[in-house]
Amino acid sequence: MSKWVTGLISADDECPLCVAARVTTWHFEDEECWVADCMVCATPMIVWKAHGLPNPELERRLLTRLAEAAAERYGDEGYWIDGQRRRIPDHWHAHARPAGGFFDPSRPSSPILP
Repeated sequence: MSKWVTGLISADDECPLCVAARVTTWHFEDEECWVADCMVCATPMIVWKAHGLPNPELERRLLTRLAEAAAERYGDEGYWIDGQRRRIPDHWHAHARPAGGFFDPSRPSSPILP
């Protein structure tokens, strides 16, 4: 079956979040998730290791883990959680963005918004 039947990448071996190539700085990993800098926006991003969408209880636990990484980078009040999955909508992930911004301010230049 083609990965384009639904318009979404759904095969685990073709999903970049399932592949989880270590091309940026990684901050955390356990049996459920990993947190690394997003290669597009350079913000901390949490990814659930399973391809799909978690139940609400697990999602809260994952977002708590992301908040911990975000507070280390931006301070307790210096970030907001962006749960919109723009490029890979069928694999759960979320970004911690700097307060008032979209891209990490340490990024040398900001690419065009997705």
